[in-house]
Amino acid sequence: MTVKILYFASLKEALGCAGEDFVLPSGVSTIGELRTFLAGRGEPWNALGEGRNIRAARNQRMAAPADPVLPGDEIAFFPPVTGG
Repeated sequence: MTVKILYFASLKEALGCAGEDFVLPSGVSTIGELRTFLAGRGEPWNALGEGRNIRAARNQRMAAPADPVLPGDEIAFFPPVTGG
């Protein structure tokens, strides 16, 4: 199952990429599991790790860690953003 992952703002800078097409490994079926898997890649991916203030969206709607990841989804990770 393939999904598109996007990275924004300081997270994009830390990872050195704006996004990737990603084949989900077996056992990864939620936003939280995806984030944990990506953070497990090591440096610099630990920017997505536990305790980091990162938000997620699924198909351009805010998502919770327990939300499912489905084939063809667009998953975005980003730090909290404020307006001004």
